[in-house]
Amino acid sequence: MKSKRIGVLMGGLSSEREVSIKSGDAVFEALISRGYDAVKIYVDRDIDRVLRQTPIDIAFLALHGTYGEDGCIQGLLELFGIPYTGSGVMASALAMDKLKAKELFRLHNVPTPPYYNVDATQLDALEEIHGSFGFPAFVKPRRQGSSVGAGKASNLAELQALAEQAARFDKNVLVERFVAGREITVGVLDGRALGALEIVPKSGVYDYKSKYTKGASEYIYPARLTPTRYKGVMNLAERASRCLDCSGATRVDMLVTEGENEYVLEVNTLPGMTPTSLLPKIAAGSGYDFADLCEAILRSASNETALAPQSFSTDALRHAEGATLNAD
Repeated sequence: MKSKRIGVLMGGLSSEREVSIKSGDAVFEALISRGYDAVKIYVDRDIDRVLRQTPIDIAFLALHGTYGEDGCIQGLLELFGIPYTGSGVMASALAMDKLKAKELFRLHNVPTPPYYNVDATQLDALEEIHGSFGFPAFVKPRRQGSSVGAGKASNLAELQALAEQAARFDKNVLVERFVAGREITVGVLDGRALGALEIVPKSGVYDYKSKYTKGASEYIYPARLTPTRYKGVMNLAERASRCLDCSGATRVDMLVTEGENEYVLEVNTLPGMTPTSLLPKIAAGSGYDFADLCEAILRSASNETALAPQSFSTDALRHAEGATLNAD
């Protein structure tokens, strides 16, 4: 692997660009420290031109949010024939789409909180659509990460305000039954759960502010669960990743209630990769330092290579066209 040039893709076009650059910088430094030939590649709308001008053998994806985590960049890399880290096009798209992910969770008997989806054009009728769904409810854009545009609604006025806020980030809004429970996140690497970490947000809700404000949340590893329940949470995380056909490193967010129930909220196919991000915290508890984790993720890309596009010569194309005409 050290004979190959690694492009660390970071930045992107989403609201998580700043977080992505922090992840990319950390990954780049870790790979350089281990003797890899790595280069930073900042993703913008000209990424196709940049990839042509900066030849790489493998893409290490440190992207987050739309156009980076949702299958778009993965499809482009497959067209270029460049192997990349993380999940493939379809798994990335499904995990990013919270509605489709929840539909697959239900299909595979992976418990997830009750929900409904509302189009941004239907927000005037939100009271009628919400009906007897009840409160509190949790509102989030259908396709966003890092809890961008998400929040807890305790009444109809808050629901309306949060839905309008979420609609600024996506034309579809997901409304989910609020489940009172402990926030647990499980790191999964190559289909195997590494460990479970408990998150204790001081505000009571693990939203964008709680995630990215220093001191706003406490992190406890391993999660404070009985051995039997800890094992069950690990198994559930593996099932959630598997039902979306994820690969590489993922992070599965869930809620664990006092009533012995667990609910999967979502699967993150490109979790944060700064040394203080949740996946590295979990990996550290399993014996991986940050550079070890980056290397493990990089090795998974060698087994998940994109299919190189077939190259046809002009003569071959003419021959194929002639054969088609003759057949007609």
